[in-house]
Amino acid sequence: MKPRRCFSILTTLAILCLSRVVAMATTPEIIISVPDQQMVIMENGVLAAHYPISTSKFGLGDQPSSYATPLGLLEVAAKVGDGAPMGAVFKGQHMTGEIIPPNAPGRDPIVTRILHLRGMEAGNARAYDRGIYIHGTPEEARIGRPASYGCIRMRSKDVVRVFDAVPVGTKITIVNSPLRHALAEYAVQHVSQSRHVAAN
Repeated sequence: MKPRRCFSILTTLAILCLSRVVAMATTPEIIISVPDQQMVIMENGVLAAHYPISTSKFGLGDQPSSYATPLGLLEVAAKVGDGAPMGAVFKGQHMTGEIIPPNAPGRDPIVTRILHLRGMEAGNARAYDRGIYIHGTPEEARIGRPASYGCIRMRSKDVVRVFDAVPVGTKITIVNSPLRHALAEYAVQHVSQSRHVAAN
């Protein structure tokens, strides 16, 4: 076999192998359990990170002016605040120039980072227009129990990590079930998807 032809075949095989690896690699996914007030980030079927959060103190749903947290499949539609200092206050997705520390008395603005969510199902279709975010909160003492007005609240240091770890388009599943049940269901789906990719 001529060297040039051999090189061409090896290059083609390398590209095919790389394509298969890229196809099998998946973007991170986020799972949020309302009963447990916990978030996990999954990467290629493996738990990569785990954080306490706060969902709405007004319950679950997607009705206008309900201040409820929507359930189901959503995605990160936009990311706001890259590089902002921790505690930076946002209003209308713009920094005000103010910076406040955790648990500042009498203060409850959006701080540090914003991940604006878009609903992917009929039951959460209003999420984007309602301004449902994953965002930092100065009320860090309330993290771990329902305390928000519909959004997913996080400690500033945690929301920075999530912001840096996930791209726009990342899928988010919010469930009204224990995290262990959600992870078991995720594992079954991931195995099924991996088998489908391998078969193709």
